[in-house]
Amino acid sequence: MATEVRAFDADTVARAAALVAQGLPVAVPTETVYGLAADARSADAVARIYAAKGRPDFNPLIVHVPDLTAAEALGVFGAAERTLAARFWPGPLTLVVPRTRDCPVARIATAGLDTIALRVPAHRAMRALLAASRA
Repeated sequence: MATEVRAFDADTVARAAALVAQGLPVAVPTETVYGLAADARSADAVARIYAAKGRPDFNPLIVHVPDLTAAEALGVFGAAERTLAARFWPGPLTLVVPRTRDCPVARIATAGLDTIALRVPAHRAMRALLAASRA
């Protein structure tokens, strides 16, 4: 597939969301770095991120979610984690918490660990992609 570089607008977000839905990674800015985004529930899509980055598969990825409610569907939050989330989300804080028993995130994304790294980003492009990609 050819590389596309697009300005941020509704059509670009829709195109990126369509690629994610096809299991393909897309590059997207966050408040800290440009990152590769894919459907974290798809082992194949996550494997494409590892391959593109040359990242070892024992190094877990960060799963971005739109809000604390979505995060709590994936990870177990205690009082301390909720306090940190309330204070710093959305923003560049990643919380590592135990996976929920029925967490739908592919095990490859967490490198097979029983924990998951979660972040609610503040960057408008990543937030728009999350909103457009909701399943």
